Amino acid sequence: MFLALRAEVEDALERALSALDFPTDDLGIEEPPEDVDSVLASSAAFRLASEAGAPPPQIAGQIADELDADNLTYVAEIRTQGPYLNFLPSQAYFEETLATATDADYGALEDRDTSVVVEHTSANPTGPVHVGRARNPIIGDAVANLLEYAGYDVDRHYYVNDAGRQMAVFTWAYETFDEDDLETEPERDRIEYDLVRYYRRGNAFLEDGPDEEVEEAEAEIESIMQGLEAGDDETYERVSEVVDQVLSGMNACLGRLPAEFDEFVKETRFMRNGDTDDLVSRLKELDEAVYEEDAWQLELDEHGIDKNLVFLRSDDTSLYATRDLAHHEWKFDEYDRAVTVLGEDHKLQAKQVRTTLELIGNDTDGLQQVLYSYVNLPEGKMSTRRGTGVDLDDLLDEAIDRARQEVEDRLDDRIRDDDLDEDDIERIAHQVGIGAVRYDIVSKQPTKAITFEWEQALDFEAQSAPYVQYVHARCCGILEESVARSATEDASGQRPRAAGLDPETDLAAQDVELEALEADLLETDAERDLLETIGRFPAVVDEAADDLEPHRVATYTREFADRFNAFYRECPVLADDVDPAVREARLALVAASKHTIANALSILGVEAPRSM
Repeated sequence: MFLALRAEVEDALERALSALDFPTDDLGIEEPPEDVDSVLASSAAFRLASEAGAPPPQIAGQIADELDADNLTYVAEIRTQGPYLNFLPSQAYFEETLATATDADYGALEDRDTSVVVEHTSANPTGPVHVGRARNPIIGDAVANLLEYAGYDVDRHYYVNDAGRQMAVFTWAYETFDEDDLETEPERDRIEYDLVRYYRRGNAFLEDGPDEEVEEAEAEIESIMQGLEAGDDETYERVSEVVDQVLSGMNACLGRLPAEFDEFVKETRFMRNGDTDDLVSRLKELDEAVYEEDAWQLELDEHGIDKNLVFLRSDDTSLYATRDLAHHEWKFDEYDRAVTVLGEDHKLQAKQVRTTLELIGNDTDGLQQVLYSYVNLPEGKMSTRRGTGVDLDDLLDEAIDRARQEVEDRLDDRIRDDDLDEDDIERIAHQVGIGAVRYDIVSKQPTKAITFEWEQALDFEAQSAPYVQYVHARCCGILEESVARSATEDASGQRPRAAGLDPETDLAAQDVELEALEADLLETDAERDLLETIGRFPAVVDEAADDLEPHRVATYTREFADRFNAFYRECPVLADDVDPAVREARLALVAASKHTIANALSILGVEAPRSM
């Protein structure tokens, strides 16, 4: 209902400012500090003061006099506080928020009839996914989830670099060396861990092998690259045998997060269908095109980019950037918007791509990039080429192990009387452990470098994933143990009892009469604060999606958890001395809380346990 309230306030402010002959281009709508009773405020008086020649508080008073809360549905009162206008919510706002939020899909926005492709991860298929790049699939998946929840039609793509030198080296090494030539055993029983040994062996040979043999190897690697450029089917099949196997293992690792994809788009696709050749022809015709240092390049300094974009080598082989340009034009043909999640080391490339796309006539308004800094562990930086890095699989295993220990250590202190068996403990360990990794990474602003710390990520008491997940488990426990009572008494004067509520289902589908719920019985500060926080969730989704910032949803979940815990401490739900009507209203508030936090965690890609 927050979005409806905001729309109502915006409309009322526009009419009031127009009546006072004030401009309406900036309404100054903002959320007030926590210690202010209103849910929305306006600072328009600041902007208008100099124009009107009066102090801001006086302007605020004039605007307030022009507004009439009696004509508004979701605003009960409008108060001035110095230069601010504060809009207090009405009883109708609370009632509709409570009823709406008991829907299991609460927070999902209406279909926008807009298609978006989110490309993320796209790590070169040269071996296991390592921790340094883990931020990409976690942020990318959360961005896709967020856009989908905000009403967009989303496809998730992984762009596969299967045409560069690295894959030619990998293919040559795979075909050249035998198992006996490899120095180590696979670190895991999965295909990418097996095959990466060939890649490492090949790189080591090219650096340290006999000169004549290295020269022969380089000739074969060049032949592979030329074959791919020419669209040779046999060469494509040779490379694909390696790429597809490695990619299948990487996908299994990413599935643990989980980060799933609708399509793996290979860059060779745009070489084989002629798009890259067509693009090169058009690039050569640009005024910015020059042939220097044995390569075709674009001079982009007049466009604020001081490094040339090389798009064709002297041997007529294209580069990754060239094929990516063709890839982007394909995206523009297929989708209304294109979002790419990139590491900060690709910032220059992203600028070059956007500028070049514009130079060849593309409208890039629908192209957005989410740039992120890398994740470090306390041990230091990581590398896949020499096999000295920390793999994502290792991090997830460690997270599960640590979470399992935390769960087992807390078994004796659990308030809930449901017995957890070994399967339950293992399930919760996976939910909490992997959730801790995802939440800790996605909750930070992407551009800030982070060092992953176990103690913070798995702290059940601090504002971490377990802290938020525990709120969901607590909501489920209350609902499952609830004794829903009807509004009428039987002949004996007792209210008949029914089974506990299903946390996963809408209340309306469980024969709960939402119209009969009395939201005005939720009158304590803790109840009202929680209900107001629930009401803001759709707006958080809307604003975070507009800015492609899923970390704002994580910030919201921490605030939500604090508000719910305050409610839980101060407002008993199932105690015998709670009035039945109040109990039902509070149960509805718990159900609304459950759906809100479950859906927020779902956006972040964090599982919401029913029991912890």
